[in-house]
Amino acid sequence: MTAESLPAELRRAIVHIARTPRLLVACDYDGTLAPIVENPDNARPRPESVGALRSLAALHETTTAVISGRALRDLATLSRLPAEVHLVGSHGSEFDIGFVHEIDPKAKALHRRLEEELNRLVDGVPGVSLEVKPASIAVHVRKASQEDAARVLDAVHQGPATWEGITVTDGKAVVELAVVATDKGHALDVVRHQAGATAAMFLGDDVTDEKAFARLSGPDVGIKVGEGETLAQYRIRDTEDVATVLAFVLEERRNWLYGEQAPPIERLTMLA
Repeated sequence: MTAESLPAELRRAIVHIARTPRLLVACDYDGTLAPIVENPDNARPRPESVGALRSLAALHETTTAVISGRALRDLATLSRLPAEVHLVGSHGSEFDIGFVHEIDPKAKALHRRLEEELNRLVDGVPGVSLEVKPASIAVHVRKASQEDAARVLDAVHQGPATWEGITVTDGKAVVELAVVATDKGHALDVVRHQAGATAAMFLGDDVTDEKAFARLSGPDVGIKVGEGETLAQYRIRDTEDVATVLAFVLEERRNWLYGEQAPPIERLTMLA
């Protein structure tokens, strides 16, 4: 698939953002870099996307990052991305530079209490599983029946989700309860600040990515992957399109930085 298959407005936006002095390209993992699969442990990123992120990270004044709801350790193991690509796990609780929010003894005690209660709520329910992370716990119901999934999610929302000190993030067939207050929007802000980025691009497919889209403004570019309501300005179909977008960003960024047949800005009218 080539860049010509992308919407013309998106191609124009990519050409423009590729010319910003300091660029940040960030994205979600599951459903964006990696196709959604039945077993989350088998979610592998598309090689083309990995290659593009790696090459972008090697460019001057260009930063790349993956911001995921997964625990940082799991994200690093599954993605196998090079160190040049920054990894952010647990919706912004864990950075590859360490915790942004230090987990104090009170929060740790709350985490233990939360784990006990969630184990009680999901015990014996087929297809429901817990993903325990350092600062949060996710309740996955993707493999459960519709009735069981609804019952468990309702119990979580009516119970531990109401506790003081708990931050709730709802996703597709998952609800995550954290003992620190953070989200992907905050995570994007942190990475942007660290990179000193003058413009940021973010790609994501889940409802949790909307917090990141909400932080975009001005020259920034938000790209929604798949269906659903979104704050993003642009939309593409799937992870294959993500690979195409990243490859086009790489091409345009490299051309602008190093003058490899960089197209004049006037050519943008031809993309319509």
